[in-house]
Amino acid sequence: MDADLDAVFATLQNGEYVITIARRQSKRTLAQNDLLWLWLTCIESETGTPKDDAYLYYCKKFLLKRVTMGERVEVVYQTSSKLNTAQMTEFLDKIQADAASELGIQLPKPDDRYWESFFNEYH
Repeated sequence: MDADLDAVFATLQNGEYVITIARRQSKRTLAQNDLLWLWLTCIESETGTPKDDAYLYYCKKFLLKRVTMGERVEVVYQTSSKLNTAQMTEFLDKIQADAASELGIQLPKPDDRYWESFFNEYH
């Protein structure tokens, strides 16, 4: 590996460089995304709120971000498509807790006891 780095460094022109090493984060999984939309289908069925509206509601509630442009600060929300797997897990956990406490809806995960009947009802 050292020889590989030496070869890369040898190709650089004189000057200053910055090397950043960061752990790669995997994007949310398709299974996470499928779970989200299954839950939103349940919420739509139980509350009458369209699942697209419920999605936007939860994005605004849990995915807020402060953006500073000069002296101007705005609060915007992002969508789940930009989340990595850990962030998506946190987002799903918040939705699950909120649905239980605010709507009285229990949203199971695939390893929960009642998953199969839930899946069959809302899929």
